[in-house]
Amino acid sequence: MLLSRFAESLYWAGRYLERAEATARMIGVHTELVLDLPLAAGVGWSPLLAVTGASEDFLGRHTGPDEDDVVSFLATDPKNRGSVMSSLAQARANLRAARVVLPNSCWEVVNQLHGWAAANADDAIDRRTRTDWMKTVISRCQLLSGALAGVMCHDEAYGFLQLGRYLERADMTIRVLDVQASVLVGQGDQYRDVTWAGVLRSLSAHQMYFRTVGGGVSGPRALRFLLLDERFPRAVRYCITAAGREISGLPNPAPVHACCSAAQQRLATLEITEQVTAGELHDLVDLVEVDINEIHQSLAVTYFGYAAVPVRRQIQESA
Repeated sequence: MLLSRFAESLYWAGRYLERAEATARMIGVHTELVLDLPLAAGVGWSPLLAVTGASEDFLGRHTGPDEDDVVSFLATDPKNRGSVMSSLAQARANLRAARVVLPNSCWEVVNQLHGWAAANADDAIDRRTRTDWMKTVISRCQLLSGALAGVMCHDEAYGFLQLGRYLERADMTIRVLDVQASVLVGQGDQYRDVTWAGVLRSLSAHQMYFRTVGGGVSGPRALRFLLLDERFPRAVRYCITAAGREISGLPNPAPVHACCSAAQQRLATLEITEQVTAGELHDLVDLVEVDINEIHQSLAVTYFGYAAVPVRRQIQESA
């Protein structure tokens, strides 16, 4: 049996690794979007703060969403527990706490990733080096994911790692869609297609969307792909289904599995029409986000011995 403290550490390690990768990708894609679109498009940096749930914290320390301040806050600020650097540090701390079940080779990858990111943190801010820094973080997170999948026993320990990754991935997709709702389905926006393409890229879904759906970028079709596709690993439905499979291999799976089943049933009944409005999209993703939070809460109660606080942005209470 896996000790609950190891299970919790591995779960949060999975969440923070996924969060670091997703935040780095989002910053990189948004930087490219700002460069591609004219000033008249009015692309600002505040949506990134909203997606990460950090607007209030940021505005409490800064006068406004200036580019360098936002990027520094989201990429390297140690006081922001959702920044890329903080997420990497917390993932490393949690993996260290559960090192007894972690392959040595994977621990070396974690250390190298954290050390490189800290040593080159300044490169994350400068536009000239920002994209390369973000891409390196993403590729090294994926290297670690591959190393874990290739050399770690796919047992309960690995299951909790994967649960963290799947729930964080689903949560990121939901929050991106929620924040961008008014832009994505707004009427008469001449830059809407470009914005949709940016959203797909920020979720690593651009190429697979065209391969699966085909044609141009359509808001409702992209929504159906990101929420309901059963084969794309970053779609919400795929993540919830995969989380349910991981739960099935754990002891006492019934409470959490029931939450996963409820989320799957809600997704199965969703109807995304060509006339979907921003308000309807907001209500839709809020319901799915509640389901994801219910799965998190059930995990915390069933396996970690406490009831998590039902907040919009899940942050570990203790490492």
